[in-house]
Amino acid sequence: MVVLNVVTSSCEKKKDAVTPVVEKNDEPRFEPNWESIKANYKDPKWFNQKKFGIFIHWGAYAVPAYSSEWYPRQMYMDSANFTAQLKLSKMGPSDVYLHHKKEWGDQKKFGYKDFIPMFKGENFDAKEWIDLFKKSGAKYVIPVADHHDGFAMYKSNTTRWNSVDMGPKRDVLGELFKEGRSQGMIMGASSHFAFNWSFFNKKDKFDTTDPEYADLYSSKGKNLREPVSDAFKQRWWDRTVDLIDNYQPDILWFDFYLDIPDFKDLRPKIAAYYYNKGLEWGKEVVINDKNFDHEAFPEGTVIYDLERGKLPGIRKLPWQTDTSIGKNSWSYVTNWQSKTANQLVDDLVDIVSKNGNLLLNVGPKADGTIPEDQKDILLQIGHWLDINGEAIYDTNYWRVFGEGPTEVEEGHHSEGKNKDFTGQDIRFTTKDNHVFAIMMAWPESGSVIIKSITNGEDDVLDVKLLGSDATLKWSLTPEGLEVKLPKEKPGDFAFVLDLKMNNNK
Repeated sequence: MVVLNVVTSSCEKKKDAVTPVVEKNDEPRFEPNWESIKANYKDPKWFNQKKFGIFIHWGAYAVPAYSSEWYPRQMYMDSANFTAQLKLSKMGPSDVYLHHKKEWGDQKKFGYKDFIPMFKGENFDAKEWIDLFKKSGAKYVIPVADHHDGFAMYKSNTTRWNSVDMGPKRDVLGELFKEGRSQGMIMGASSHFAFNWSFFNKKDKFDTTDPEYADLYSSKGKNLREPVSDAFKQRWWDRTVDLIDNYQPDILWFDFYLDIPDFKDLRPKIAAYYYNKGLEWGKEVVINDKNFDHEAFPEGTVIYDLERGKLPGIRKLPWQTDTSIGKNSWSYVTNWQSKTANQLVDDLVDIVSKNGNLLLNVGPKADGTIPEDQKDILLQIGHWLDINGEAIYDTNYWRVFGEGPTEVEEGHHSEGKNKDFTGQDIRFTTKDNHVFAIMMAWPESGSVIIKSITNGEDDVLDVKLLGSDATLKWSLTPEGLEVKLPKEKPGDFAFVLDLKMNNNK
């Protein structure tokens, strides 16, 4: 069993206690076990109110700008054996492996480490980024603090491989946190470092086995099945605590691999440590986790996150979808393919109607600029929220999430299976005595019947179309609420009917 130099609170003295230790301010303290955390944790209300955040994947992998942010892993995928272990359908050397050898040279002479001096971020401007994110309507920002590649995008006290000592020579995370908080944004950080243990293929013909770079490529040996070592667990702990202590993130987002059995003992310890720090700082903090095995972080101890996927119905506990503007990558690549603002607004609406948040990723270039197509999409979303934001922010889910023929697939990485919404698809949110009926497309008939609003159960006082001055004709019929729409559309996508109710149930 690994013995960790874990920094703990005084509440650990009573190991078997489930009841929280109460401080002078009557705030509970969390012990490093799930019983204590379940007893004392409650999802912060503020998270569920914000609804829309920005994710940022930016690192040295933006220098080759090829394939995806997994370039550092795939550039060492040289054999059928290695790719088979990764459950990939393609056998033999990966496309990225061959591309790297052609464009950059042999992986022994030019490894991933050699991209880091080229990663300068010379045009990075934290204010410009935060200004853009605010205009997009986002309420929180989560930059990737460290990805699987092992390079920290902040001033790290635990690794030399960080953006202050190498590459941009700047505290990227720190600058974003300072600017974001000055503009009233909630600031979080994501940690993908657990998978660094198994991220790089280790063979003598690569630079990944050179002991001089073991602190970047991990100290794992050549055995693909080698369990996570105690030393690496300690390194993960020290690195995560350093990030928590020095940046005080409002949200701590964990990627997969932390969910594997090797990290079982650390999960409740890091949750307790972080939640206790939140109390020390005087603020409610949030852990986001993908929870792939559904047991790693028990329900009600963190906020569940779905990667590139959604839920088919309402989840009463808050949850989140993280997805990228890019269809084919999270980090900038030269063949980046953007989704449309229409698709992303529809995703936001569908997710919020089911009690979720949308965390939308951008991929800046290596020089620190955000590409124009990504900027344009963010500004389109922001324009839509300027008109329709009251149907999104601070809202709750209604008695049903929606109606219409289009269903969504459930689960991680399911978004590619979803169909576009139609004029018959409606999603609902509610606030006070208002129900917002959001038409996912403009009905071709010029009118809509909302079947979930019934004559016997609902008392509608007024109906307005957000963004339009038109007076609407409407009536409650046996089929539902029928609304005649104006000839002029008040926008390009997702149209919101504001229903003022006398008895909003």
